[in-house]
Order: sequence, then structure tokens, then C-alpha cells
Amino acid sequence: MNNDLWLFIGMALGLVSLAISLVINAWVKRQDGGSAKALKIAAAIKDGAWAYLRRLYTALIGVSAVLGIVLALVFSFGSEGPLRGLMTAGAFLVGAFCSALAGYLGMSVAVRANMRTATAAGRSLNAAFDVAYRAGSVLGLAMVGIAVFGMSLIYYLTHDPEIVLGFSFGASSLALLAKAGGGIYTKTADIAADLVGKVEAGIPEDDPRNPAVIADNVGDNVGDVAGMGADIFDSYVASAVAAMLIGTTGFISSGFTAADRAFYTVLPLILAIVGIVSSIIGIQLVRVGKNGKPGTALNLGTVFSCVIYSILASILFFAMGWNKGALIATISGLIVGVVVGFTTDYFTDDNFGPVRRTADMAKSGPALTIIQGLSYGFISIVPSIVGIVVATLVSYFSAQAFGLPGIYGVGIAAVGMLSLTGVVVANDAYGPIVDNAKGIAEMSGMGEEVVERADALDSAGNTAKAITKGFAISAAALTVLALFAAFTEQIEQYLPGGVSLVLSLQNPWVLSGIFLGAMIPPVFSALTMLAVTKNAFKMIEEIRRQFRDIPGILLGTADPDYATCVGLAAEGALKALVLPAFLAVILPLLVGFVLGPAALGGFLGGAIFIGVIFALFMSNAGGLWDNAKKYVEAGNCGGPGSDAHKAAVVGDTVGDPFKDTAGPSINTLITVMTLVSSLFAPIIAVYHLFG
Repeated sequence: MNNDLWLFIGMALGLVSLAISLVINAWVKRQDGGSAKALKIAAAIKDGAWAYLRRLYTALIGVSAVLGIVLALVFSFGSEGPLRGLMTAGAFLVGAFCSALAGYLGMSVAVRANMRTATAAGRSLNAAFDVAYRAGSVLGLAMVGIAVFGMSLIYYLTHDPEIVLGFSFGASSLALLAKAGGGIYTKTADIAADLVGKVEAGIPEDDPRNPAVIADNVGDNVGDVAGMGADIFDSYVASAVAAMLIGTTGFISSGFTAADRAFYTVLPLILAIVGIVSSIIGIQLVRVGKNGKPGTALNLGTVFSCVIYSILASILFFAMGWNKGALIATISGLIVGVVVGFTTDYFTDDNFGPVRRTADMAKSGPALTIIQGLSYGFISIVPSIVGIVVATLVSYFSAQAFGLPGIYGVGIAAVGMLSLTGVVVANDAYGPIVDNAKGIAEMSGMGEEVVERADALDSAGNTAKAITKGFAISAAALTVLALFAAFTEQIEQYLPGGVSLVLSLQNPWVLSGIFLGAMIPPVFSALTMLAVTKNAFKMIEEIRRQFRDIPGILLGTADPDYATCVGLAAEGALKALVLPAFLAVILPLLVGFVLGPAALGGFLGGAIFIGVIFALFMSNAGGLWDNAKKYVEAGNCGGPGSDAHKAAVVGDTVGDPFKDTAGPSINTLITVMTLVSSLFAPIIAVYHLFG
């Protein structure tokens, strides 16, 4: 089949996926919005979320415009002249716009679905689950549809994967700022609400008397819907682009024809097309059923989609007579991605030993709770790292066994791991929707039975979010390994004939780069978490002031000033984004131009390996502390109000910026740094060769 025909199919199915998401969105909007009180609370959450998103996107428009101009100017100094610069800048801006659009659609349905989920919980758990999951699937299907349409269109117009790399850079740049900013926002409010509300005032979570409660619910949306959505959109696009780049350059020395290289460049998009079909089918199969276990339904949906994808991909490869090494690499990445997600579940689900033992340790105070969580967090990286190693080795050697470059197999494994992004994102977006639904049910007084149903949905959502974070980080690891290979291929194109970029530990430039790169993830984590503590301190003082100056708040006779807390969270989050953005975009260029390509290769290696370790550790430890607290709040180990509960809240407070701010933002950080390096690799190589 002609390669361009596949691109047309990609554009068509991308639009179909987007159209289905809009149809589901319309269905969600038709559901009952509930009582006047529920609508009022939901409106406050929606207004706060949109206010933050408007401020974020306004800032990002300025950043995107500046970066677009820089790209247009820098890439105009080549053999193709200004046209290449304009195409690169245009692809960058389209990528940023597509990422923002996916986040906008997800946020739009999330802030409408929360109250409708709470209202549906008044009828049954199954009805509430359907509303929340369908709403989550809007973001999942919109995201993959927009991504595949955008990549297929740009490659059809240019037939140059380096231009599509600009599209990926645009998506990644916005994702880093959206994820880090959303993470700072949500944890500022969450920590302040917990420490003053639960520990000091002794009021329940989501109590309307807490001035930070609306900001906390807003944070769930800006952090876990818009932020996480942009994060996975970034990895999804970057994985395809990395494999496309290797398909173009990595086959040259292997004796493949131009037609072969063209096919292997398009193959990642074909696999993404199969992923869209599998996600559309898989999402329709997710049902709670009579057992009333939403967590089981979410997990089975992922497994069903995995099976459907494997069958469709196998049929396609055998029917078309394509190289089976690429098929093995694809399915190995897919399987390892699912396994990594479920092993993450063991360390973060309160049905298993690590969470329960940490909750039991809380009876001895916060110090042992923190030590226990840190220890399990470190141990939890083992299954994911082993999974990444297995996927790397299997994909590399299976590709080689069938005559393909081994590193192309790694790139295709990353595409396979992210092929079910539609389903994974649907599961993830479900989490903040049901979290908000539980809060609305409590604040609007819907009754104990409704709150219990919402709590059951929320418990499954917490586990789903933890699984998604482990999946996203592992997928990012394979993606950046493929991007790293693409970076070396880009550099070697401009080196004298027969010269390779050798990254030896005996080379002082490489060694220096490794140390510099390894430094970045810890510093990035510190900057984002310091932003959380600084902003949370301000909000804590504001909550205390309101309790002190307006005694009627705690008595329930006066309303808190929610808007001030919402404003504090938004302002602090946006101000804190400057340094993280500098680390991601400017430092790789400084290392590359000042110290050279070998140092930059070492820099990326150090950042990738330390970044993956830090991201997995912090995400899993934070999820464990969160569910240990919820396990105590469910009546175990002393129950709510006990000393164990206070210790568990402290542990959760430490874990909040781990799991929702620094941890999941690191995978975006290393992706952006690798993309910047790959994009500017030809310029860096030429600068050092002829400078």
C-alpha cells in the first residue's frame, strides 16, 4: 500500500477519533447536573479552573511566539533557506496548539462531568461510573485523534521527519509547563487544605468550611486532566517522531533502499492508527457489571484493548508481509507497558502489603511513616526498571534478528507501549472527575449512600492514576532512549565520513556531561517542590487568617473566601515555571554549543537515567503515602482523628509534591531536553565542525 495512503488514513481516523470524543462530550453534557447547591459548587470549580487555564495559555502564547521566531531564524541558515525555518516554526506552533487543544477539551468535559457523576451516584454506582469514564474517554480519544492527524498531515506536506520533530517539540514545551504548573497549583492547595483543615481544625476532607477546598478541587483538574493529558500527549508524539527519525537516518548504513526507509519512517504512524482503532473498541467494552468493582472494570478495559491491538497488528503485519521483527518489538513494548502499570499497582493500592504496613507504621508517628514510604518507594522502581530493560533487549535483538537496526526496534517498542494512549488517558482522566464528584457530593449534602458510592469510585481513580504515572514514566524512558539514538544519528550525519560519536566514560567531555545531566532531575525536583512549599505556606497563612477573623466559618454560619485561595495557587504556580523551563530548553543548548556533541551526549545520558529513577521513586512513594492515609481514614489503624491518622496525613503531605508535581514532570523534562538536543543537533555538529 502506498505510504501516502496510510497518511490519509491516519488523518481520517484522527478526525474520526476526535469526532467520537465530541459525541461523547455532548452525551455527558446532557446528563442531569443535579441540585442548585451542587451546580453552585461545580460552577466555582469550573470558574477557578478556567481562570487558571486562561492565565496559563496566555503566558504560553507569548512563550510559543518567541520560540517560534527563534526557530524560524535559526533554521533559515541552511541550504533550504528561510523555507525550512518557517516550516519548523510552523510545525512547532501547530504542536503547541494541538497539545493545548487536547487539554482544553479534557478540562471542558471534566469540569462538567464532576457534578453529573455525583448526581448519577444518587441512582447507582454503575450510572456514576459510566458518566465519569465516558467523560475521561473524551480526553483520551481527542488526544490520540489530534496527535495522529497532526503528525500525518505535517509529514504528508513535508515528507521530512525533522519537521515533524518541530511538532513534537511544540507539544513537549507546552506539556512541561502545563504539567509542572498544574502540579504546583494542585499540591499548593492540597497541602494547605490538609494541614490546616484536617490536622489543625479537625474537619473532614472536602468540607465546605475549608477556604482551600475549591482550590483543591480546581487543582485536580489543572494538574491531573490538563497537566497529565499534556504530559502523555507529549510522550505519545515524541515516541512516534523518534522512531520516524531512526527510520529515515538509522537505515542508511544498513543497505536499505530509499523505499524501505520511507516505509519504516511511516510505520510508527501506521501503528498509531491501529492504536486508535483498538482504543475506540476497548473504551466501549469498559463496564462495571454486577460485581460493582470500578477498579476491575478499568483494568479489564486496558487488558481487552491490549489484546485487540495485538490481534489487529498481527493480522496487518502478516497480511501485508511486513518485517516480523518490528511486530515483536511493538508487542513487547505493549506488554511491558501493561505489566509495569500493574506492578506499580502493588506498591500503591491499599489492598496490598506495602500500603497497609505503612499505615500500620503510622501508629508510631510521622517519622517512621516517612521512612517506610521512602523505603518502599525505592524498592518500587525495581519492576519498572526490569521491565524497561526487558523491553529494550527484546525489541533490540528481535529487530536485529529480522535484519532491522536494533535501535529501531527500541523506538518501535516505545510506540507499542504508547499505542493504547487513548485508553490509558481515559483511565487517568476518570480519576480527577470522580475525586471532584466525591467532593461535590460531600459539600452539597447528597447523603451518606451517595458519598460512599463516590468514595468507591474515587478509590479506583487513585489506583488508576498511580498506574498511569508508572506507565507514563516507563514509556517516556523508552521514548527518550529512542530520541537519544536519533540525536546520535543526527550528529553523525555531519561528522566526516566513517567517524562515529563515541560516548566513552574515558572521555572527559562525556564524563563531565554525564555529571551535569545527572544533576538536572534532582535540581528540577527541588525547584518545583520548593515552589509548592512556598505557595502552600502563603495559603496556610490565608486559611488561618480566615478562621481567625471570621469565626462563623467553622460554625457553618459564614462562607469562606474561596476566591483568594484560588488566586494564590494560580499566581504562585505561574511564577514558579520560569526556572524549570530554563533548565529544559537552555541548558542542553549551552552544553552542546560550549562543551560539544560528546558532552551533550553524556549530558542526556545522565539526565535520562537519573530522571527515570527519580520519577518512578517519587511517583510511587507519593501514591503509597496517599493511599496509606486513605486506608486509615477508612477506619483502620485507629481511624480518622487518631494519632495514626495525623501521622498518615503528614506522610501524604510529603508525598503530594512527590507524586503530583516533581515525579510525573521529570519524564516531560527529559523528553523536552532530548527533543531540543535532537532538533538542534545538526546546528551543534556544524558549529563544532567548522566553528
